Amino acid sequence: MEKKTIWDLQRDSVDQYKAKGKLPIIVVLDNIRSLNNVGSMFRTSDAFLVEKIMLCGITATPPSPEIHKTALGAEDSVVWEYHKSTLDCINTLQEQGYTVCCLEQVKGSVELQQFKPQPTRKYAIVCGNEVNGVDQEVVNCCDVCLEIPQCGTKHSLNVSVSVGLAIWHFFTALGGCQQ
Repeated sequence: MEKKTIWDLQRDSVDQYKAKGKLPIIVVLDNIRSLNNVGSMFRTSDAFLVEKIMLCGITATPPSPEIHKTALGAEDSVVWEYHKSTLDCINTLQEQGYTVCCLEQVKGSVELQQFKPQPTRKYAIVCGNEVNGVDQEVVNCCDVCLEIPQCGTKHSLNVSVSVGLAIWHFFTALGGCQQ
């Protein structure tokens, strides 16, 4: 097998990407402190046609060399907004008809692979701070909490890895690039 070249991949320009239809998914970053994690989530969101990223609280915003280091330009292709309050952001999304899914380990959570996104619905995936997770007040306002089952000695994944897994789950369930 021969590795594909950059020309084989036939990537969209930023303008072509922006004109494409997006999956009805918004990623909400609740007080993410690592700019590398923010950049990584931009890049993953670009890869899987996420509608928008909401940067909340202490989460840094572009332009930033540290975000760009891992986003590799995805901060220019993915639509984003800044909200001082994650709670206000979530309330607005719910008013707009989004089902807000908190990605967190809580009592009564639904395992990610058991959650079946519906093609007629819009979703927001909320992820939290690298140390404290999603703020409890934010958890309380969400419609459902999704948990990624783990079998090792650690009790958590890096937040950008968790978001990547969740986006992939929604992407495949909602038809991927064929939507």
